[in-house]
Amino acid sequence: MKYLEFKFHPVPCTETINDVLSAVLGDIGFESFVEQTDGIAAYIPQNSYKEHALQETIANFPINNVSIEYTYLEAEDKDWNQEWEKNFFQPIVIDNRCVIHSTFHHDVPKAQYDIIINPQMAFGTGHHETTSLIISELLDADLQKKSVLDMGCGTSILAILARMRGASSCTAIDIDDWCVRNSLENIVLNKVDNISVSQGDASALTGKGPFDVIIANINRNILLNDMKQYVKCMHPGSELYMSGFYVEDIPAIQTEAERNGLKFVNHRQKNRWTAVKFTA
Repeated sequence: MKYLEFKFHPVPCTETINDVLSAVLGDIGFESFVEQTDGIAAYIPQNSYKEHALQETIANFPINNVSIEYTYLEAEDKDWNQEWEKNFFQPIVIDNRCVIHSTFHHDVPKAQYDIIINPQMAFGTGHHETTSLIISELLDADLQKKSVLDMGCGTSILAILARMRGASSCTAIDIDDWCVRNSLENIVLNKVDNISVSQGDASALTGKGPFDVIIANINRNILLNDMKQYVKCMHPGSELYMSGFYVEDIPAIQTEAERNGLKFVNHRQKNRWTAVKFTA
C-alpha cells in the first residue's frame, strides 16, 4: 500500500494544537503521526486521501486563530526501526509493570512484562497516551483464559500483552497491510502464540466471536460508526475498552454505547486523551 507523507506546520505550534490536529486528521483517514519541532508529520494511504476533506478539516479547525500550512509527497519505503532509533523511540515503562522496547535498545529496565516492538509503518510503541491508557487497563484486567479482539491493532502490542496476561486467544485486525505485516513480526519477536492477524475493518467481524474482551483504539468517528459491530461480537459480561479520543468526547461515546445496550464502567485520562470501559 502506497502512503502519502504530509508535513503540517501550524502557527502557533503547541502540544495541544498538535494533539487536536492529529485527532481531526485521524477522523479523515490519516493513520500515523510523528511529532516534529514545527508541527507533525502525518501518513495516509494514497487511495484514502481526499483533498476536499482535508481542506474542510483545516477550514473548520476547532481552535481559533490557528493557521495551518502543509506539504506532502509519496512516502518512501524506509527502515522504520532506524528512523525511530534515530529520532525518539526510547524504552517506556508503564505502571512499573510493563516495559516496551525494540531490538536495538540496550540496558532495558526490568519489568513483569517485557514487550519487543519493532515499528515499521505501523506506529504503536506505547508512547502515545491512548496506547498507554489501554495498556494500563489491560494490566488491571482479569484476562485469564479470555478470548480477546484487538481492533485497529497497529503493531499488535495490545494483543501481545493480552496473551502475556493469560488470554487464551487473540484476534487482531487492522485495515492497513503494513500493520498486519508488522504485527506478525512482533508476535514472533515476543514468542507468543494464539494470535491471529488479518486485514480488514469492522465488516470483517461477521461470523467472528463472541469475545470476552474487545479492545478498539482507533478514533471517535470510527468507534461511533462501528460500535454496533463490536456489540454483535459480545456476550453478557463481555468487556469493551475504547480509546483514541478526548475526554470531552466521552458523552457521545457513552450515548452510543448505551444505545447499544452497554454499561459504562470507568474511564482513565492523560493529557486530555481518555480510555473508557464498558460491559455488556
